[in-house]
Amino acid sequence: MSFKKILIANRSEIARRVLRSAHECGYETIAVASPHDMTALYVREASEHYTLTGNLPKESYLDSEQILAIAKKAKADAIHPGYGFLSENAVFSEACSKAKIKFIGPTPEAIDLLGDKTKARTLAKKLGVPTPGGTTEALTNDEEAKQIAKKVGYPVMLKAAAGGGGKGMRIVESEAGIAEAYLRAKSEALSSFGDDRVYIEKYITRPRHIEFQILADAHGNVIHLGERECSIQRRNQKLVEESPSVVLTEAMRKEMGDAAISLIREAKYEGAGTVEFLVDASNKFYFLEVNTRLQVEHPVTEFCTGLDLVHEQFQIAEGEKLGLKQSNIVSRGHSIEVRVQAEDVWNDFLPSLGKISYVRHPGGAFVRNDSALFAGLEVSGYYDSLLAKLIVWDIDRAAAIKRMKRALEEMRIVGVSTTIPFARFVMENKTFFDGKLSTKFVEEEFTSEIRDALHQTYIEKNTDAMLAVQGYLNQKRERKLFVGVE
Repeated sequence: MSFKKILIANRSEIARRVLRSAHECGYETIAVASPHDMTALYVREASEHYTLTGNLPKESYLDSEQILAIAKKAKADAIHPGYGFLSENAVFSEACSKAKIKFIGPTPEAIDLLGDKTKARTLAKKLGVPTPGGTTEALTNDEEAKQIAKKVGYPVMLKAAAGGGGKGMRIVESEAGIAEAYLRAKSEALSSFGDDRVYIEKYITRPRHIEFQILADAHGNVIHLGERECSIQRRNQKLVEESPSVVLTEAMRKEMGDAAISLIREAKYEGAGTVEFLVDASNKFYFLEVNTRLQVEHPVTEFCTGLDLVHEQFQIAEGEKLGLKQSNIVSRGHSIEVRVQAEDVWNDFLPSLGKISYVRHPGGAFVRNDSALFAGLEVSGYYDSLLAKLIVWDIDRAAAIKRMKRALEEMRIVGVSTTIPFARFVMENKTFFDGKLSTKFVEEEFTSEIRDALHQTYIEKNTDAMLAVQGYLNQKRERKLFVGVE
């Protein structure tokens, strides 16, 4: 099998990321875009593009029938789903197969088994992989959730059975919070993934979040590419990721890597995927979930291994065997990624909407900027707030932190609030530098008192720079040279 034309069923920076690897492989590319996204960079960069019928996700990037109809019309050989939207949708994978269009990802059976978190927990238990207490079936009502929570003990987590990205999750500290959390988790799961099933598991207090990148082909070959630590999160969504984790010993890395491979192999999985774990204060690990797709944070693994994971996805989808064995995988140096979100970090990370008027991208050796940004971009509330991912690499962790500090200082975005100030705070934070991380980092380190003090300092430090940018924009407007791309 050899592809000629690939449709990217996604948007923003991940669509650009997939397009680049596709063009390097010599494929023609097809972009799909909502009316809101028609001016986006990925639309301009694709070989051809088509407009979806609406701006809401269910009218656009979640409309599998519409996307498949476009793929047939454009004579696509394959569809790459990116992450989010239809990337973990077994029904869509099956529909692609029936239409004789290759879904660049796992088989429907593997998605159904591993992408469904309740089934994945059942498989993990069968294989002897440690799992937190909780259910392996979806809850039927909030009363059932209360009964199970009593058995496993509070706090508990209500979680969407499908999807990922922190959507459809609620931590509950006592029985009084179950009913509301149950309804909210179901509602968010339905709107994000088209599936309102939720389950319950014991919440591990102050864990580290560590995941293993997996590659598997259709010939039974499975390898892992090492781990990523993703413990710095807000509302269960990652903000900073790095590889390797400072807490893993070689023995622990092998044990967790072997557990990840056993799950993937048992499911007869194909493609790129991620097996996620929680690690408690005593360094005991527990299976969390499998993401049956490419992860947002995959670039840190690419920096450390020298592999292009999207290229690997293409080769696997074309039926080729993995060209690597586990013994060939060597992780070199240290890589860090920060997510640049359109959010107001001074106001509890609330979404920030508006029009981007100015962008300055960072550069330099071993700095990567996966971005959808351009001056003139309208940031709306229709989609996820991710604008860009800034990734650096260096010979060790301390050097990588220094490089990230410099890159963040270079980066400028005017028009909406972003998480850049928070990322700069993290790189200066002693707890982060010492590697003493947990998923409670934001709550414990970025408190309201610290946030308020930092906000004033940030304004004072950046006033001159922002005035200079505003003066530049005013000059361009006066000369009528404001053309949209910086």
